[in-house]
Amino acid sequence: MQNSDQALPVKDRRPHALGDLKIIPDEIICSMLEHLTPRDVGRLACVSSVMYIFCNEEPLWMSLCLKKASGLLQYKGSWKKTALHLEDPPIEYDESCTRLLHFDGFYSPFLYRRYYRCHTVLDGFSFDSQLVKRKKIVTREEFDRECAEEPILLSGLADTWPARNTWTIDQLLTRYGDTAFRISQRSVRSISMKFKDYVAYMNVQHDEDPLYIFDYKFGENAQGLLEDYRVPDLFQEDLFNVLDGDMRPSYRWVIIGPQRSGASWHVDPALTSAWNTLLCGRKRWALYPPGRVPLGVTVHVNEDDGDVNIETPSSLEWWLDFYPLLADDDKPIECTQLPGETIVVPSGWWHCILNLETTIAVTQNFVDSKNFEFVCLDFAPGYRHKGVCRAGLLALEEESLEGGGKNTSAGDHDMSYPDLTRKEKRVRVNRCGEIQNHEEDTNGVSKNYNSSKQDFSYDINFLAKFLDEDRDHYNFPWSSGNCTGKREMREWLYKLWVGKPEMRELIWKGACLALNAGKWLELLEEICNFHKLPTLTAEEKLPVGNGSNPVYLMADCVVKIFVEGGFESSIYGLGTELEFYSLLAKVNSPLKNYIPDVLASGILYVENGSYTIVPWDGKGVLDVIGKCNLTLLNCKQEEFPFGIWSKKQFEYRSAWMSVSKLSTSDGCNRIWPYIITKRCKGKMFAQLRDALSGEDVLNLASFLGEQLRNLHLLPCPPFNESSLSDKLKTEPPFNNGFVEDVVDTSSVPAEWEIFIRTLARKKKNLVNRLTAWGHPIPKALIDKVDEYIPDDFVKLLDIYQDENGLNKVCKPCSWIHSDIMDDNVYMEPCCASSRSNGNAADTGPMVNGSINGYDEFGEAKSWHCSHIIDFSNLSIGDPIYDVIPIHLDIFRGDSSLFKQFLESYKLPLVRRMQQHGSGGGKFSRLSYHAMPRNTWDGAPEWCLRERCYCILHDDNVLGTIFSTWKELRTAKSWEEVEMTVWGELNNYKGYA
Repeated sequence: MQNSDQALPVKDRRPHALGDLKIIPDEIICSMLEHLTPRDVGRLACVSSVMYIFCNEEPLWMSLCLKKASGLLQYKGSWKKTALHLEDPPIEYDESCTRLLHFDGFYSPFLYRRYYRCHTVLDGFSFDSQLVKRKKIVTREEFDRECAEEPILLSGLADTWPARNTWTIDQLLTRYGDTAFRISQRSVRSISMKFKDYVAYMNVQHDEDPLYIFDYKFGENAQGLLEDYRVPDLFQEDLFNVLDGDMRPSYRWVIIGPQRSGASWHVDPALTSAWNTLLCGRKRWALYPPGRVPLGVTVHVNEDDGDVNIETPSSLEWWLDFYPLLADDDKPIECTQLPGETIVVPSGWWHCILNLETTIAVTQNFVDSKNFEFVCLDFAPGYRHKGVCRAGLLALEEESLEGGGKNTSAGDHDMSYPDLTRKEKRVRVNRCGEIQNHEEDTNGVSKNYNSSKQDFSYDINFLAKFLDEDRDHYNFPWSSGNCTGKREMREWLYKLWVGKPEMRELIWKGACLALNAGKWLELLEEICNFHKLPTLTAEEKLPVGNGSNPVYLMADCVVKIFVEGGFESSIYGLGTELEFYSLLAKVNSPLKNYIPDVLASGILYVENGSYTIVPWDGKGVLDVIGKCNLTLLNCKQEEFPFGIWSKKQFEYRSAWMSVSKLSTSDGCNRIWPYIITKRCKGKMFAQLRDALSGEDVLNLASFLGEQLRNLHLLPCPPFNESSLSDKLKTEPPFNNGFVEDVVDTSSVPAEWEIFIRTLARKKKNLVNRLTAWGHPIPKALIDKVDEYIPDDFVKLLDIYQDENGLNKVCKPCSWIHSDIMDDNVYMEPCCASSRSNGNAADTGPMVNGSINGYDEFGEAKSWHCSHIIDFSNLSIGDPIYDVIPIHLDIFRGDSSLFKQFLESYKLPLVRRMQQHGSGGGKFSRLSYHAMPRNTWDGAPEWCLRERCYCILHDDNVLGTIFSTWKELRTAKSWEEVEMTVWGELNNYKGYA
């Protein structure tokens, strides 16, 4: 018998409470729960006692909350309460009903370890070893000689900063208590907290990986902080300084966090270097040299675009669970950073930081002459070199696995579900210290093999060997993980090239890595020799950064080599542009006076190892083109076989293909169309925006209205309806593995079919896409977007029958430029007095002695518009499409400029629909036609770099509109957004 004083054994309740789920490890169950909604987790908590325990874990509710939260967050004392608050419950729940129940008979090592990490204290968590070099202030020469290639702790750099005394929690709370700071957490959403709310959270939280302030815009929201410190002299050289405003990648952060917070293992973006100065508290650092993957870390490298993602435990978890497993020889370089010390992290070094107590720090990343080539290398297209830079030779394939083809049985044409065709490398170090290299095929099957130890050198010449031989910066998919865009990167290199001639040898090396600049220069020299153009100067040898094709500015002309999208896309681009210029001359349009003159055009190709050039005016099919495997449809007999309608049909066909397939599938990757135009004098509007007078900008608006009117009045070439119909009949019945939604276009004129079908595709999964984008798009509007977007896009056309019974559309179908932005409008200086005596568009530069439009200091007194450039994105479609970039990019939403523009435009953007029986409503509002959509297949460059503000676009372009009109973040409806941004259209008298 059991002694009455002896406690009865507690029965394990897990098997009975979990049923068939009992075979699943606790960590997997917790991971599964994170994919549920808060409401479903609440329901599941009622299923059994063990599920109740799992469903009431604070780390779970923290994850659920951060997945839903966006914008300003206020912590409610626990993550469960905070998450439920975000659900906006209809009634206040009773606090007495929220007390947790307790159950015996359940023990989970996983939950216990997590609980321990949440409640452990780190007051004594330090090490005697200080392996990072410590030095007092050093000279630049000493730093370059002794310290540039390894981490170092420097003291004395911040001794004179006001921040040494003023950056304490109490003082910052007094100065910036109501200021919102951005919060770092593992979520795609942007979250911020008022500093007073963050301090309140920090004082009560018991999180394993606490939220911490990591704000790159602190200089905008709390400008006084910038006055409290200065960049140390050692780091004054920063080659990103040539980029202004939004073009410059994020580079400086204020960092504030409690004990247990920190940054998990990572390599700084773009292989930049960084300095980090601690003002308050203690930080524990661990660092590994480039190419050495820390224990417990997995490196994912996307083989399609080179994007690199790091899968890593939290900083605290790594120190507690992985660090003790390391042999002495495998331990990282370590140190404890103290207040006033600055640590320098060189390019490519892995580092992990753990806050031992509440800390306040400031950090900046920089590019200097030492790491410039590494940054350019990281911007280069491809994937092998990115993996090698971070994971060493472990990122390379074994010879036995080379040549393995991708599984293309499903999702070959998927543009919406990239994970189905994603092929990536995984390099990780497991718990036993064994380094493994994994290759995943498209079915998710891992091929595991050990990598033998090989020599690795973080040397630019060594790393450059792993660049893709056939890389093409202008066509290769751009990595979403890059800290800047393609356009910004090209602009950066060009500005350095022009602004720092003393560094051109180094800049050229970087440009060859990132842009393959040597290849494009070789092509340019062949074109210049053929057309007997002047010898290139040093400044002319690098392409400008303003377009999607290599463009070279010479003394009197501009050379553009068409490469975007591969040869087939390029030949349609040039063919359409030449057709357009021919049409301008044929109809004697006034627009031809305000676009650059065409000096020459042709095709450059490689034959028998040497270059050959054939002039081409866009008419006919050259032999070199005819030999390529191109689909010419029914256009061979047309005057311009690669003109606008052929281009539109090519764009529709290419919508099924990835960018890489477009650039290589035609087998003509050694053929380059090109065009030479006369160079415009003056400056781009983008360079003059802040210097122009109000009158100059109003004249600009009038000029654009007049010239857009001239463009939209051009007659459209006849449409070959039979070729489009044949294409639609052969359209694949399945898209991305799913049955394609049926779009009834039986009543739609053929030239509008592509438009309607494209919009229907882009509506799919719209809510999920907007939800993933998150802040600053209001959650309330995301929930209402399906109600706002039309269920049938044919309604946008308001089709009616004319007196002959033919279907007509209440929209003009016209030529559209697609890309009239601030860098595609040129302006010339003129004397201010001449502006009041004539039309802005007709006023030339005033030549009067030494004035010529400039004052005695050489500054222009006034500027007038002279040219619109870059017609490579010409299309045919809805004229409203051209209004969008003008209003949002050039006018920046200024309603007075928009009104001035419309007064000069004077063309109907759409006929009044009521007269055709549509019944009015939102479809009768011109503002509605501008707001929900204006995107076509083959989206132009200004869309691709997030300048387009349309709901249906694949990129997060709505984020910009809510950043421009911050007051719209509290909008209650899409109609409110529509009327704020586009309401002026409804007053337009040309709407008739």
